[in-house]
Parts: sequence; C-alpha cells; structure tokens
Amino acid sequence: MADFSDKVIYQIYPKSFRDLNGDGLGDIPGIIEKLDYLKELGVDYLWLTPVFISPQRDNGYDVADYRKIDEKFGTMEDLEELIAQSGRRGIGIMLDMVFNHTSTAHEWFQKALAGDPEYQNYYIFKDGEPGQPPTNWQSKFGGSAWEYVPTLGKWYLHLFDVTQADLNWENPKVREELKEVIRFWKQKGIKGFRFDVVNLISKPEVWEDDLEGDGRRFYTDGPRVHEYLKELVRDTGIEDFVTVGEMSSTTLEHCIRYSAPREKELSMCFSFHHLKIDYKNGNKWELMEPDFAALKELFIKWQTGMQAGAGQSALFWCNHDQPRIVSRLGDEGRYWKESAKMLAGMIHLMRGTPYVYQGEEIGMTNPHYTGIGQYRDVESLNYYKILLEQGKTADEALEILAARSRDNSRTPMQWNGGAHCGFSEAEPWIPISDNSAQINVESQLGDDTSIFSFYQKLIALRKENEVIAKGEIAFLEEENPKVLAYRRSLGDRELTVFCNLGDTETEISMKPEWEGCRKLLGNYEKEFSCAKEETLTLEPYEFLVLETGQAHGM
Repeated sequence: MADFSDKVIYQIYPKSFRDLNGDGLGDIPGIIEKLDYLKELGVDYLWLTPVFISPQRDNGYDVADYRKIDEKFGTMEDLEELIAQSGRRGIGIMLDMVFNHTSTAHEWFQKALAGDPEYQNYYIFKDGEPGQPPTNWQSKFGGSAWEYVPTLGKWYLHLFDVTQADLNWENPKVREELKEVIRFWKQKGIKGFRFDVVNLISKPEVWEDDLEGDGRRFYTDGPRVHEYLKELVRDTGIEDFVTVGEMSSTTLEHCIRYSAPREKELSMCFSFHHLKIDYKNGNKWELMEPDFAALKELFIKWQTGMQAGAGQSALFWCNHDQPRIVSRLGDEGRYWKESAKMLAGMIHLMRGTPYVYQGEEIGMTNPHYTGIGQYRDVESLNYYKILLEQGKTADEALEILAARSRDNSRTPMQWNGGAHCGFSEAEPWIPISDNSAQINVESQLGDDTSIFSFYQKLIALRKENEVIAKGEIAFLEEENPKVLAYRRSLGDRELTVFCNLGDTETEISMKPEWEGCRKLLGNYEKEFSCAKEETLTLEPYEFLVLETGQAHGM
C-alpha cells in the first residue's frame, strides 16, 4: 500500500463549485476553469462528490448509473478533459463510489421491481405483510429503514432515503459488478476513490429488532466487511491508489484494520467522533455548546491509537455533510480570521492526510438561512417535519437547521463579491451565503495575511518537512481545557504545536528544553522568542508552531 501522508486532498462538491454554462448548477467545465487556482493552493488530489446519473434525491448519492455522467454536470468528454488537465498540473482525480446502495431508479432495482429474482437478490428484500417491517430499524434520514412493495409482497432495506436501496454484498454477482465499475474508471485515468459509508456494506446473518437503538449496532462494521474490502481492492488492483473509506459510527480498532498497510484494504479512514462533540445526548438534532475537553480526548485517543496500530487517518473538519467549522467551533466575528487559521493548523500538523473542503481555505461560514424555503437537503427537510412533530416551534426548528443542516456546506463557492458571488450568471440552485461580499477568493488572493495564504503555507510545510508527514505524535497540556498542544518528532527534528481553543488569552509554562526554539508558523503577526521566558502567552484562537528539536534549520 502506498503512503499518502505527504499529500493534501481537496474536496469539490461540483453542484456548488463553479457554474460555467449558466444554468445555476456547478459543472465539470467549471472545475477545469479553476484548476490553476487549485494548483496555486498546492493540493495533490481533487475528490469529486458523485457526478453520475442520478435523480438527485440525495444530491448524487443516489446513483442510477455508475458509468455515465449526469448531463447536469457535463459529459464524459468533459470528465476526460478534467482528468487530462489536472494530470498536467500534477493533480489526480478521485471519484466518490456509493457502493452501499443505489438509487431505486437504477436498472438493477427496476428489474427487481419487475419481478426478476436474479436482480431482487442484488438488494435486500424480505417477505412480509403491510405494516409489519422485518425489523424496527430506523433510516438515517428518519422513519423506517424498510419500504413495502405491494406488487411483490416484500420489504426492501434502505438505511438512507427510501429511494436509496441497500445492495446485497452477500451476492458475489453484486461484488463483481462493483469491481467492474472500479476497473472502468481506472481505465479512464482516475487516480483514487472515496467509498461512501463503506463500513455498512456487510449486513448481519440474523435479522432482529434493536431494542436499544436504531439498528446500527447490527450492521456497522459488519461481519464480513474486511473480507469484502480486501477482495475489492485485490481484484481491482488499486492497492497503491489513494482510497479513503467513510466510516459511519465506527471504532478505533476497526479503523486500524481498514487502513493499516499490512491489511491491504484502504489508504485511510474518515471517522466522525470529533464532529459529535456538540451533539446533546449524542443526537445531531439537539444543540449544545461544543465540549472542547471531549474534543481533546478524542484527538488524543484516535491520533495515538492509530499511530500505535499503524492506521492512517483522513484529517478533516468540513465536508458536504458537515456545517462550516469556523461557524461551529470558531468565531464568525472579531476572530474570524484567527479562528479559521487555528482550526486549519490544528489538524494539518497532525498525523494523517489533510482534506480541504471547498471554501474552507477562505473561511466560508454557514449561510444563516432564516426560512425553510431556502433549504434543499432531503435530510434537513425530513427533520424539519420531525422536529415540528416533536413539539418544536418553527423558529426552534429553524435554529437547529441553521446549526446542523448539510446545506450549510453546500452553498455556492464564493469566488468574488459580485452577483451570485462569481459562481454563476444565473440564480444558483441554492441561496448563496449572506457574507459573500466580504468572504471570497478574489479578496484573499495576493494577501499574505489571508486565510488562503495560510492554507498555502500549511500545505507547503507538510511537503517540506518530513517530520509532519512521517513523524510521531505525542500530546501535551492534556489537563489544560483551553489548549490543544502536541509534539511531532522524527530523528532530531521536533515541532511543537499550540492551539488556543477559546476567545481569551491563556498561558502555558515554558519547558527548559524549549530554550533556543524558533517560531515556524503562527496565525498572529508578532515576533516570538523562546529565550528565558517563563510563560508562553497565547492570544485568543492563537495557533503557533515552534521548532523545538535539536536542529532548528529548515
């Protein structure tokens, strides 16, 4: 398995990145137009969320044909041109493979509905009576995870939307079909794959009600998931491709197995525990202030645990399913720039492969929607109704959506302060953020103090300093609730990273071994000296990297 710890991956949500044909939807030619921008940022791979033919019930994660490009995004020729143009700039393209389920519009499912038993075995159908689903499992989008088909007298499983039917990985024909999809895109020149909710593909041997939860404990990291991944990777020859698995509700032990090179499964894993530290009672739809002590504990557990087991982490704050991190854990006001930089630096200097989600590199925020008519996400619309049914007022439900909705990250990329923020000449498919005139790419390019410039420096540091890509990690200040700090070391090189998590100053006692250190990078424009100081004062949301090892030369 290849090592991608010195690489940085940029996630593009094509629908909202750049619209070149003026229909209000982002497209592949729009991505091609911005390749020089992405090259300037310094990233190595572009991960595109699904651009395949889809009814777009779940914004492309309901795939109706894995081998064809949805005309909303362009043509196969457009994608081939993107692959070629990116390659000339030293950038690889990664595609998003949604292999846990297909759209119910997929040819396979349509044949199953027509009564073909071969294709019914491509999915998970269970005989039954109306009103009596096989289990009490709940869909992750709300409601039952089962849908009854009267013409068949059967129920089918959909862990997500009712139009997203789960595939039956127990069927070797299904596994071979999916391998052929990978082989097809390899031949096109695709250099990597992201596998959507891939740790849910192995379902239990016995189907039973969950008397403790929503059913996930029966299918998460299922009994044959590691076997299936090894088979998929081996038989398609993608051992040395960049591959990342989205792991829903997984464990550290499983992530080590998924990503340790010796296992030959995946390059790295996304896990989401650190993004649940503001879920009250573990419920995404109940708000609470972020628990920074829990955040620290999770980073310590996962970073040191993955290191001990030789697992590989995907480092990220934002994606198409998560609110904007500067709105969530930072400060949209006085310390917007400082907190955005601190949050970036915190994970970019850790052990793993960093991901940048479009707009994160300029500090984009949540859009501050005020009405349900502004939302487009199926999950958000479903939960708005559920919240009202639970007794919430419309204002209370909208407050929750404003903090939690997946649409927070799906607003158009803010290229400039003009009409439709330079995303399109037409009305975008989803309303733009209320601050695009102030926060945009055009205003930050060429500004050495900008968030964009800071991301450039972080990306360059990882490539120039092997200690960041390859070094060990050890955490400091574990009892200090206001500071997350850690040391990266490799040979005689040592870097020490400090992150002030709050909006007030805080102090750290200097260690004798730090004497003579030097500042490598920070988010405050101020001089710094380690010489004979007893305390280190961190400004609000300050990020500071000191070279503290024996060798202080670059």
